Amino acid sequence: MFTSVLIANRGEIACRIARTAKRLGLRTIAVYSAADTKALHVRVCDEAHYIGEAEPSRSYLNIVRLIEAAKTSRADCIHPGYGFLSENADFAEACGRNGVVFVGPPADAIRAMGLKDLAKALMEKARVPIMPGYHGERQDLKFLKEKAYELGYPVLIKPSAGGGGRGMRRVDKHADFESALEGAVREAQSSFGSGRVLIEKCIASPRHIEVQVFADNFGNAIHLGERECSLQRRHQKVIEEAPAPGMTEALREKIGAAALAAAKAVGYSGAGTVEFVADGSGPLRADAFWFIEMNTRLQVEHPVTEAVTGLDLVEWQFRVAAGEKLPLAQSQIRLDGHAVEARLYAEDPEHGFLPSTGTIVALELPHDLRVDGGVEAGGEVTPYYDAMIAKLIAHAPTRETAITRLAAALDRTLIAGPRSNVTFLAKLCRTAEFRQGKVDTGYIERNLAALGAVPRERDHAAAARGILHLLARAQAAISESSAEEFVSPWSARDGFQLTGTRSVTVPIIADGERDSATVTYRKDGMRVAVNGIAAADDGRVFVADGHAYVLRHGRQTRVQLQDFSSGAAAASTGDGTITAPMHGKVLAVLAAPGDRVRAGQRLAVIEAMKMEHTLRAPFDGMVAQVAVSVGAQVVEGAQIMLLEPAEKEIE
Repeated sequence: MFTSVLIANRGEIACRIARTAKRLGLRTIAVYSAADTKALHVRVCDEAHYIGEAEPSRSYLNIVRLIEAAKTSRADCIHPGYGFLSENADFAEACGRNGVVFVGPPADAIRAMGLKDLAKALMEKARVPIMPGYHGERQDLKFLKEKAYELGYPVLIKPSAGGGGRGMRRVDKHADFESALEGAVREAQSSFGSGRVLIEKCIASPRHIEVQVFADNFGNAIHLGERECSLQRRHQKVIEEAPAPGMTEALREKIGAAALAAAKAVGYSGAGTVEFVADGSGPLRADAFWFIEMNTRLQVEHPVTEAVTGLDLVEWQFRVAAGEKLPLAQSQIRLDGHAVEARLYAEDPEHGFLPSTGTIVALELPHDLRVDGGVEAGGEVTPYYDAMIAKLIAHAPTRETAITRLAAALDRTLIAGPRSNVTFLAKLCRTAEFRQGKVDTGYIERNLAALGAVPRERDHAAAARGILHLLARAQAAISESSAEEFVSPWSARDGFQLTGTRSVTVPIIADGERDSATVTYRKDGMRVAVNGIAAADDGRVFVADGHAYVLRHGRQTRVQLQDFSSGAAAASTGDGTITAPMHGKVLAVLAAPGDRVRAGQRLAVIEAMKMEHTLRAPFDGMVAQVAVSVGAQVVEGAQIMLLEPAEKEIE
């Protein structure tokens, strides 16, 4: 066994790897960027090394700096976690050249599975069922469009390189193919360094089922059962479980054999996941599942497999990488009960799940089930990396009990600062379809309104409560700073005045928009209302940096007293100012000064936290100003463009 490990990752997975490494007696070595100097994973490891600026390309994706850190720290091995360089064959080879063991599969296996078109050719030879489609080298628009037409819509455009749903586009009609291809190629090029794509038939009611495989360097290979990952949004998994609902022992044996055939076809070693799509229009069938891809790394959802098998997959990774045989044979694997995992993200479900950044003002996570986290109260969610806060994993004897436990745990979870999907996840756990195991990968998108993931009117009662809290704190501070021997009659707070009850209008900013609160001073105390709605008497309030964060009925409302001297900016006011909805990078500017645009026309594309967001014209008009260029990093609320309404075009 090794004596030390450098963890070439951050956040939740770095903390997770460190936990097992410490239990095994390994010295744990963290790496961190300029954005992660105070991150939790830095503190939980025995030592930490700075590797560069916040941008991933200058830190966590910089092979040279990671190898230098491994040499400086005298690490025996490097564990890449998932994401970043975990599926990078060049990194695996660089580790070997520099005398440090890569905790993962051989570079050749990573390369073989890294390009989906080549991987599918290998799978076909290994008699693993593959999805009908075009997996060849020709990439011109006309040809790909013809292939999509031949397959019949809907089709999926998928990057040949990479994974995790990045760059994937579903196309339902021929007229939309060109724009979808443009976005897929651009995102694939940005994410994986290759814009090459493949076209596949899209199953009407697809279920996403994956099989955890493990192999050693002695020719042994086993699978550890399957996971159901059908609850997805934009091809990103939201809730996963093991085992899959409706899975029979016979089908598990067949899909497991297919997964092992895939692994053996590339000479695999270590932990890997073979992903399949199954026809979800009825019960699972042995003739209705097809290979999607193989992820040559540990998966985000590995804890549900650990829960039902009782195994530590990270320990197995270390043992296989150290040259040991697999600890168990296939006949010794047993599945116990059911496990469900929810991914807790800093995002705003009411506004298209936009990533939400900033300081975590308060964080309360449940203690009666497994929680894999990578941040804590006072930490930062930055725009540079994945916005995961934690994973909640519930394990119980039955599926129903596991889901009930998870829902209850989500109800007790509290996050203030960045917005989160915690309430959305709790609602998802309580839907009848999920509880009955009758969901497919499109379920969430079809039920956004029922899940509360649509714009809603601001909670004025919560805003009023937040302002009341801020004003009360301000008054208390004034009282404390006043000399006890001198009490000014003008600072009295008993509400007395010659003309009766006194009311004032106070300018505020609520959830980024200018508003006002009516403050009434009465004999029995101060009252606050926003838009005529009085302050709520329920919910919890947290204050940080002059803002009040009110958590009420599963929603967060952020308010502050408007500070004119600071030039506090409001969000869109309908005046034609197009602003960035989140921190991110400008990928495309699609209009220039003087261009006439139509309402809904695409103006710019911003990338943040593994997702692209298209900004569109709110009305017909003309572009008066473009404030950014391609490649620029922008902050939330930054001006992107300025439009003039159509009536202003002719003067």
